[in-house]
Amino acid sequence: MPKENSQRASVLQHVSQNVRRLRLLAHMSQSSLAEVSGVSRRMLVAIEAGEKNVSLSTLDRVAEALDVAFSDLIQAPGAADTSRINEVAWTGSTARSKAVLLAKAVAKKEVELWEWTLEPGEQYQSQADAEGWSEQLYVFEGCLTLVIDDQVLLVGANEFYMYPSNKPHAYRNDGDVVLRFIRNVVI
Repeated sequence: MPKENSQRASVLQHVSQNVRRLRLLAHMSQSSLAEVSGVSRRMLVAIEAGEKNVSLSTLDRVAEALDVAFSDLIQAPGAADTSRINEVAWTGSTARSKAVLLAKAVAKKEVELWEWTLEPGEQYQSQADAEGWSEQLYVFEGCLTLVIDDQVLLVGANEFYMYPSNKPHAYRNDGDVVLRFIRNVVI
């Protein structure tokens, strides 16, 4: 089985286990969950059996009916770091078409989406953000040198990192090529 298919199979298994566990915790039958979510009982039976390639919108409706986040349905049960998901949530008809939920964070006010470009040798120094703020970074070109207090981390292309941003931090491009990354500020 190709890696993408095995990743998708594992997320279907996670969904199967999580929907059943969360439904039982909510003291709901499959019929009552079907009624509240608008998803057919037949579809819910197939989801809980891990047999159905379910759409993202269907999972949204199930999550809403269970009063949980979408990510709670697809995350590996018992994950040590619940903010880091890194699961294939959708695959297309071609091998490289996919949607991967990388991470989640609870926002009190808003989430800001930033696109950053740093030329070689460039850096940005930031003061500590307010308590409770966090950042999610995804590098799609180059390598980000992330400095949090005195800790230095390298985040390469196609990698991501999430951290509380209540300490001084800096973004540096120590490489020889342009660095491009996305930064989500969770407030």
